[in-house]
Amino acid sequence: MKLTFENRDYLLNPGETVLDCLLRHEQAISHSCQAGACQSCMLRLVEGEVSDEAQIGLKDTLKVRGCFLSCQCVPEGEMKLVRADGDDLCIEAAIQEKGYLNHNTMILRLKSSAAIEECKPGQYFTLITPDNVDRCYSIANDPSVDGFVEFHVRLIPNGAMCEWLKNTAQVGMSVKLRGPAGECFYVGDQDKSYPLVLAGTGTGLAPLYGIVRDALQQGHVGPMILYHGALVEKDLYLVAELNALAGQYKNFSYRPCVLRGEAGQFYTAGHIEDVVLQELPEDKAATRLYLCGAMEFVASLRKKAFLHGLSSRLICSDSFT
Repeated sequence: MKLTFENRDYLLNPGETVLDCLLRHEQAISHSCQAGACQSCMLRLVEGEVSDEAQIGLKDTLKVRGCFLSCQCVPEGEMKLVRADGDDLCIEAAIQEKGYLNHNTMILRLKSSAAIEECKPGQYFTLITPDNVDRCYSIANDPSVDGFVEFHVRLIPNGAMCEWLKNTAQVGMSVKLRGPAGECFYVGDQDKSYPLVLAGTGTGLAPLYGIVRDALQQGHVGPMILYHGALVEKDLYLVAELNALAGQYKNFSYRPCVLRGEAGQFYTAGHIEDVVLQELPEDKAATRLYLCGAMEFVASLRKKAFLHGLSSRLICSDSFT
């Protein structure tokens, strides 16, 4: 089967996605999760047909223009494609603040003149530098209230984005944001009495921090507990802020967990998965679980929580790749 991309023809292998085909032919296609969530691999259809599955999660305005997620598209016929127009998919933003939350986590705040009311705490944007380096980061605040978007960035040695943020990015500098995307956010329905359990590792705390504050602001009255897992104590962050929040709201609890920790400290020493599973609410059928962080952690705890009696439809997760 033939695929035409930017006036060049490529042959697809049986069952191969558009993204896999183009990457196999060494085409520089932006991509990240390859699961249809980050929307980094979006392309635009010129001729042919695209399945509904390849447009799940896209705005109607993008669907009408023929945009689709190349990682989710297995063509059933010949297609002619071009890159999606980046200017239509992105908004301009300026760096308002950058600093450090701990030894390896940066806080980044971006302000945009574009409307950001659609953003929900817990979703994520793709951040794009002037040199077209792009990475996905979760929203740790409520942009519609604060007027800015807050990211927590784990600083990976020699990472392209991390090096740019540390050494080149300056307050006032312009970047682009694509999104928002993701379904991991608080749903403020009429019943606000169900138990909420939130568990994350590393900067998986970012979306959970946003979700917790959003739920409290919307008047959630059910018990809420947030677990943050770290390898060592110095990897924890926002400890004072979360303890203050727990002191302000009686229905909210904060439980830091340190894998290589010591007994008798302010945190719980041990594996975050074990701690969460031991303390699941009695009303498991109504409990909603939010999971964020490393892909292995999210997949493992999601499965174990289901086996412990939680409903799979009430487990919401975003894993970091």
